[in-house]
Amino acid sequence: QVQLVESGGGLVQPGGSLRLSCTTSGRTFSNYAVGWFRQAPGKEREFVAAISRAGGTTRYSDSMKGRFTVSRDNANNTVYLQMSSLKPEDTAVYYCAADPINFYGSAADNIYRYWGQGTQVTVSS
Repeated sequence: QVQLVESGGGLVQPGGSLRLSCTTSGRTFSNYAVGWFRQAPGKEREFVAAISRAGGTTRYSDSMKGRFTVSRDNANNTVYLQMSSLKPEDTAVYYCAADPINFYGSAADNIYRYWGQGTQVTVSS
């Protein structure tokens, strides 16, 4: 069983930045591709970004490309989501998820076996 814990969410003004972290303990995180997803109230969960096991390949939702950056530090079992130029429509609960099967991160949420509890990001003035 892999337990994922997200952190770094909070309240930020439009145009601001946040860095989310996703950590795990007791497992070698480099054995998992990791994805970030988000869900706003009343909306479907949507793909944000994903990163391959070694961190060399990333993918993004078109609406986040250029504003969000996913990276990982396997030595510290952590995956990051750096978010900049935040907009009110980025307000959502952000989740990280781990896939033990595929090398590359997927945009499909049903690929991921393990999920964190989520961290709230609110963009508001």
